[in-house]
Amino acid sequence: MHTHSFAEYAKRLDRGDWQGVGELMLASANKLAKIGADFLICPDNTIHQALPLVEPRSPLPWLHIAEVVASAAVDRGFRRLGLTGTRWLVASEVYPEKLTERGLEFVRPNTDEREEINHIIMDELVCGVFKPKAVAYFQSVIARMRDEKCDAVVLGCTEIPLIMNDSNSPLPTLDSTRLLARAALRRAIHGQESHA
Repeated sequence: MHTHSFAEYAKRLDRGDWQGVGELMLASANKLAKIGADFLICPDNTIHQALPLVEPRSPLPWLHIAEVVASAAVDRGFRRLGLTGTRWLVASEVYPEKLTERGLEFVRPNTDEREEINHIIMDELVCGVFKPKAVAYFQSVIARMRDEKCDAVVLGCTEIPLIMNDSNSPLPTLDSTRLLARAALRRAIHGQESHA
């Protein structure tokens, strides 16, 4: 396992420096390859936006978090997913590209929802602050997505499962970090990604 400080990533995200994000990811990839890793994962959904810049120079293959989530959604029979995550993630094509490849539809948060969700993630959850008001806000956004015919919601940020899960969500949840960890374990044990 290797990571640069969250602050280093955040600085690059704030200025839209995806090449810089990719360089941090590539530096970690090179270190992990040198110590014997067989493949790579990144549990941070947002920085997957830089993965296309990294993969051509990566010393090892990556499991893509959105591909893993899309596979899980198909396996569970979901057809239309609500997306939640940082403003950078939900504005990107990280999930839409991988979901549409699997025949899945999606709904993004609207502009105001994106900003409030981003505030909750970056200013509260990342700092270990968990407020009932944040839970209620996520519930209202997910309920709106349910009203738009979504049958599940992607928890597209490592921190969202700190406050949201199947027990308090209006829709079944797809915890991207947990799904990626399980896929990585399967690949490490079986030598390939299986969807079982």
